Amino acid sequence: MAHIDAGKTTATERMLYYTGITHKIGEVHDGDAQMDWMVQEQERGITITSAATTCFWKYKDADYKINIIDTPGHVDFTVEVERSLRVLDGAIAVFCGVGGVEPQSETVWHQADKYGVPKVAFVNKMDRQGADYYNVVSQIKDKLKANPVPLQIPIGSGDDFVGVVDLIDNKAIVWIDDETLGTNYQFQEIPEELKEEAAKYRSQLIESVAEYDDALLEKFFDDPESITREELLDAVRRATIDMTIVPVLAGSAFKNKGVQRLLDSVIAFLPSPMDISAVEGMDPKTEEKLYRKPDTQEPTSALVFKIATDPYVGRLAYMRVYSGKVTAKSTLFNPRTGKKERVNRLYQMHANKQKPKEEIEAGDICAAVGFKDLRTGDTLCDANKQILLESIEFPEPVIGVAIEPKTQKEYDKLTVALAKLAEEDPTFTVRTDENSGQTVINGMGELHLEVIMDRLNREFKVDANQGAPQVNYKETITEEVDHHEVFKKQTGGRGKFAEINVKIGPADEEVKGLQFIDKIKGGNIPKEFIPSVEKGFKDAMYNGVLAGYSLDSLKVELYDGSYHEVDSDQLAFETVARMAFKNACVKAKPILLEPIMEAEVVTPEEYMGDVIADFNKRRGHVEGMENKGSAKVIRAKVPLAEKFGYVTVLRTITSGRATSTMEFSHYEQVPKEIAREIIEKAKGKIELV
Repeated sequence: MAHIDAGKTTATERMLYYTGITHKIGEVHDGDAQMDWMVQEQERGITITSAATTCFWKYKDADYKINIIDTPGHVDFTVEVERSLRVLDGAIAVFCGVGGVEPQSETVWHQADKYGVPKVAFVNKMDRQGADYYNVVSQIKDKLKANPVPLQIPIGSGDDFVGVVDLIDNKAIVWIDDETLGTNYQFQEIPEELKEEAAKYRSQLIESVAEYDDALLEKFFDDPESITREELLDAVRRATIDMTIVPVLAGSAFKNKGVQRLLDSVIAFLPSPMDISAVEGMDPKTEEKLYRKPDTQEPTSALVFKIATDPYVGRLAYMRVYSGKVTAKSTLFNPRTGKKERVNRLYQMHANKQKPKEEIEAGDICAAVGFKDLRTGDTLCDANKQILLESIEFPEPVIGVAIEPKTQKEYDKLTVALAKLAEEDPTFTVRTDENSGQTVINGMGELHLEVIMDRLNREFKVDANQGAPQVNYKETITEEVDHHEVFKKQTGGRGKFAEINVKIGPADEEVKGLQFIDKIKGGNIPKEFIPSVEKGFKDAMYNGVLAGYSLDSLKVELYDGSYHEVDSDQLAFETVARMAFKNACVKAKPILLEPIMEAEVVTPEEYMGDVIADFNKRRGHVEGMENKGSAKVIRAKVPLAEKFGYVTVLRTITSGRATSTMEFSHYEQVPKEIAREIIEKAKGKIELV
């Protein structure tokens, strides 16, 4: 996991080469990296979809199996990182030796913390001019609030980077030549000029982990040199799994230096499924807590973390097996649907290639085919010993584009293709605009939607027109109102009747969705109609009263009402709730909210004034500036609506010398004059270009 261009895919390609999975190193810039198998990835030189693979590595005379997932660094594809971290036991956080901790580094780090994933840090690109290992270590400490503990220090940097000093072995490791692709390295004595530095960092390392072993602590005070290699490895392992420390290593994946030691550290310090405590879930019927140990004798439980469409085998469901085992031709139970699902075939994955398997055991990752109704985040378990595992939460899309097929004949093809893409990617949604009747696709950013359009064209052979990007605004109300609503309809014969009294207002803090409070006493409204009132409000929240944008949260208190013995039914109460929502929200001072993005620009100092002036023009708020080498880093919060096409403008004002990154921060109220324009526009039709 890492920021864009830190070298994740390059490091993974080296791992595949050294573990014997591939016999030729694939390069991202040549478009032949094994893990970047999509055409769009090869053309752009970026990772778009996370790719899983399995390899074996010998450590201390034993063979170990490693499942690796190479994730994207671009914020638009953050879903891939989120779902991978949810099912993995450990992570390698890759940092650029020059760039250090960048915005997306922080995002993925916090995602890993959320799921309690232990990490090893790899400071890559030590061969680049300006690489500063110690600066990156201090940034990990200051910016990520972590406890980085170097296990290696570099010998040289830039063109002079030749190897590392291993602080556990207290030896220098030097790569001899570039011809052998990093397979030829030697253990040497520590160079004279680094002896003092190595002693200092080794002492820090022992101090950091001494608390994990009283005997180690005693030895540290009596004679630090008497601490054995095995004692140190064991203490570092326990401290890493406990997330007390983050071991830091150095290298250059592109120059084939340091990757073998990184593989050693994965086995030595990151947890195996046996080190992770039993996975927690709940009984879908009683909601009582349940636990499953990573043992083949336990009842089967697995979590589906990704759905992918393969042109040859159909829908592939990627899953992590937490307990028991999954076998081909077996049947598993899905607690969400309450139905059994058959596993037709099982595969071990290598990027987009499948290797058929008869059985996958606890602790492993696999892909399966044959499921009828399965979504990302679903649990699959033993029908007789049911368990529901914690699902995966995904961020909401912030940008939309209207789309229509070029010919009416292609309409059905487009609908099927969009449904498949939405199933694969939970951050990509499709909806029909109520006012214009147009199909609107929503995603995490311009690049995300650009890739979707490209895939529609190439994979699904659908030619479509698209509109200009639209921001996904939201609506909310700011005041509580008391409202009375009646729905009465007489059409000869049986009519419709429902009456409700409600208080509608902003939801309590931290509440997402509808906060519904039932305060009906004395049976003024029969119990069976109350869920219909709740459903009516829940459905109505998808279309706000200002411009048809959805509400994230709402508090509704139903305290009175009446019904008719013949004319009242569930539909009548659902309808009266929708009417009450529309009429009450107008009185509750509704406002429009817009997505605010956190932007970071790295620019040469001479263009700093122009970049800041441009931010001010875009309603941006500059939050801080710092130095990064000879460049300046400007951090700002800017409304997404003002950021379309920003990369082109930035290139123009800085002669192509500045770079920018952007990620979603929060929602904020839109200024009144701008809100007025947005509301007027939303009532009309979205222009197609």
